[in-house]
Amino acid sequence: MPEFAVPALADVPETGGIADLIYTNAADEPRAVVFRRKVSGSWQDVTAEQFLAEVVDVAKGLVASGVGAGDRVAILAATRYEWTLFDFAIWAAGGVSVPIYVTSSEEQIQWILSDSSAVAVVVETAEHQAKVDAVRGETPDLKHVWQIDDGAVDTLVQAGKETDAAEVEARRNAVKPADVATIIYTSGTTGRPKGCVLTHANFFAEAGNAVELLHPLFKGAGNEDARTLLFLPLAHVFGRMVEVGCVRARATMGHAPDVKNLLDDLAAFQPTFILSVPYVLEKVYNGARQKAHSSGKGRIFDAAAATAIAFSETPHPGLGLKLKHALFDRLVYGKLRDAIGGHCRYAISGGAALGHRLTHFYRGIGLTVFEGYGLTETTAAATVNSPIHLKPGTVGQPLPGTKIKINDDGEIMVKGGQVFSGYWNNDAATAETMTDGWFATGDIGELDGDGFLKITGRKKEILVTRGGKNVAPAVIEDRISAHPLVGQAMVVGDGQKYVAALITIDGEYFDYWKTTAGKAASATVADLKDDPDLHAEIQKAVDDGNAAVSQAEAVRKFRILTVEFTPESGHLTPSLKLKRNIIMKDYASDVQALYS
Repeated sequence: MPEFAVPALADVPETGGIADLIYTNAADEPRAVVFRRKVSGSWQDVTAEQFLAEVVDVAKGLVASGVGAGDRVAILAATRYEWTLFDFAIWAAGGVSVPIYVTSSEEQIQWILSDSSAVAVVVETAEHQAKVDAVRGETPDLKHVWQIDDGAVDTLVQAGKETDAAEVEARRNAVKPADVATIIYTSGTTGRPKGCVLTHANFFAEAGNAVELLHPLFKGAGNEDARTLLFLPLAHVFGRMVEVGCVRARATMGHAPDVKNLLDDLAAFQPTFILSVPYVLEKVYNGARQKAHSSGKGRIFDAAAATAIAFSETPHPGLGLKLKHALFDRLVYGKLRDAIGGHCRYAISGGAALGHRLTHFYRGIGLTVFEGYGLTETTAAATVNSPIHLKPGTVGQPLPGTKIKINDDGEIMVKGGQVFSGYWNNDAATAETMTDGWFATGDIGELDGDGFLKITGRKKEILVTRGGKNVAPAVIEDRISAHPLVGQAMVVGDGQKYVAALITIDGEYFDYWKTTAGKAASATVADLKDDPDLHAEIQKAVDDGNAAVSQAEAVRKFRILTVEFTPESGHLTPSLKLKRNIIMKDYASDVQALYS
């Protein structure tokens, strides 16, 4: 049973909660710029003392409105400055934050509000408020709904005018590390979401060790202060970990709620590091490649990409490779870096495997991507690559203070200060996943001799073919999905004679592909789903995926679907994982056709 542990780099404090961080920042460096917020189209600085004052004013309003210590307050909003403001105000008032994804259905919102017994919810828009209003009859504990777009901050500041700041101070001082900080409902691929109970101590262990390990990211490198622009959902534990990490490290953080404006925001904000998911990094690469080919510079881009990968893969590049790399740095790489602000040197990626090729491509152009692995139950990262311990193709070594072991059946087990205390109102589910402090992740993996972890599949997603072959879909799906024309790939074959796949088409790249393949610009995926040229291109992606697995695990047939899977369609979780059971139900006839 392989096991690997890394000593902690940061201690969990014996007293206090997360809100203490902003009080310490304001006392130690009151004029430090801890946030930048977009106001009327321009970025404005928010200092440590300004942020503390805003948090206290909102916290006073929460207290005046009857939010008690330990009460749950939900937040249903996109990633924006007010999300973080309310998060810390809830903590300062001794409350518990309960995030809700903006893509959640009314049924999901009702479940989270009622299961957590939330006494209040902060929503962003009138549309969000309408969803909450529709389920008010089934959420008996809910007393307040505040809408950000309708002046929620000002409303609470006014409500707390007569409340003494000493009341907030008393609430904050009463918080202990073991107290609940947040209940994050796992987006889940099956069944109702389960509420993961994360304590202040969990965040101290996670963010504290992450900041120390990833020092150049959170503390800055050289003479440049650390800055990040957050565009992933704060409803996801990954975003929350970085939020707390930035506050702890006093790194400047901004929020980008609208991904349509992301490139403009990145150019203006000029982050030194970002956090992302492989899907976004793949989109950036495919978009840049498509643009180069469309403008007649495809050969240059492809040569530059090959050089970047070779430069990253080669421990000691020779003079020829160095010269080629320097040339392409002027012609290609510099422009790619400028597209994300010109100062970004690092990225943290999680949620799925980025893949060996793209990891080396980004490092080769001057953007080192540190892949990590974790779950809501582990307060984000359980393992991560770092500046001092980096092995592309893996998700890194255990985060300092963490132990990883692989059970006899291949399941990854995690133990450490960031491991959650259990599921809210669900002792049975907690007992199923926790044994002597070890959390059973449900994922299958391998540890190498240096303690680097590689994810090879999902325990509950293992397919067993009619011939008895166990197939882990993740490996081949990741390889197939890496093709720019593929939106998503889902492997099927449980109980069948052979393995097959459902394939969706990436809409943006499809438009470009049609021009190169001589297809009508007006043609849709439905028009071309049986087109031989489209099938030949997708076959290349499938062949690449098959190269990573045995013959018995290889995809023998595929079927092109006419729509992409999205969280809105109900086929992806908010963190972009496949909801396999729903896809199998909705596309049962397509699956059946693969075996007819």
